[in-house]
Amino acid sequence: MTKPQLLIDTDPGVDDALAILMAAAHADIAGLSIAAGNVGLHHTVRNARTLVDLLGLGTPVFAGCAMPLVRAPEEDAAFVHGRDGFGDIGFAEPAAKVAAESAALALLRLTRERPGELTLVALAPLTNLALALRLDPDLPQRVKRLVVMGGAVTGHGNTGKVPAEFNIGFDPEAAHVVFEAFPSFDLVDWEATLRHAFDNAEFDRWLAAGDQHAAFFARIASTARRYNAEHERGGLVAADALAMAVALDPAIVTRSERRAVAVELDGRLTRGATVVDWAARLGRPAQANIVLEVDHVRFAAMVRRALGVPG
Repeated sequence: MTKPQLLIDTDPGVDDALAILMAAAHADIAGLSIAAGNVGLHHTVRNARTLVDLLGLGTPVFAGCAMPLVRAPEEDAAFVHGRDGFGDIGFAEPAAKVAAESAALALLRLTRERPGELTLVALAPLTNLALALRLDPDLPQRVKRLVVMGGAVTGHGNTGKVPAEFNIGFDPEAAHVVFEAFPSFDLVDWEATLRHAFDNAEFDRWLAAGDQHAAFFARIASTARRYNAEHERGGLVAADALAMAVALDPAIVTRSERRAVAVELDGRLTRGATVVDWAARLGRPAQANIVLEVDHVRFAAMVRRALGVPG
């Protein structure tokens, strides 16, 4: 069976790391395009290089946007992931190099070289992808699928802007550009990831039984897991991993709804909220396939394989 062919836009980040471990276990990765988000670009690029070293794949790393398109970010997620995004472990300088090509240009070049072949998995704020679209509006025609981790489709977000989710809230203008440009994409929102969290004790058993990838993830995830426990987030929330599962195996989705989704840019009470036209009142094209439920057993099996758990 042919492996999925992925192009991953990411801001590593603990949950991004698990998603990339999954991608390496199940697919071929054409490249990692890196944005600022969870932490600053210097750290996210370095973390991507650390992952490339760990995986031994030689996957190219393309540095992208250090800032949102329009406004400076109001917050990052260092308080969850650690100041460096990887739990402040203090890893040695990675050997993997950064490509000279910028992320947006790499997204355009790789999709031109392989039209219709690459699934684009967007795990970060959508700044790089929006910039690529402004340079070449025909990009969606060359992408096999777009899977976005972002949004909170009924307003249960995870930022200081109450209804907003982090990736969309970090750069709402970029999300607006992407949601307007792509006629079809899969949306894996924050609320779905909460419904598909893993039991902590069970996840600890996986980490204990896994290989060097499990040991690596256990180290970098300790800060984020402690934060989640202190803030009553039940279980191991694997947001980007869930989006990666959908990218790797579309058949894992057991319930979804196709709706028009837009981004609030200048609301009086919020900024960066995902607005879903649930009742189809606005007459806009329903471009987002909103993932509501997946086969949790199959999802867990994909994560265990990424962690090197036998069987």
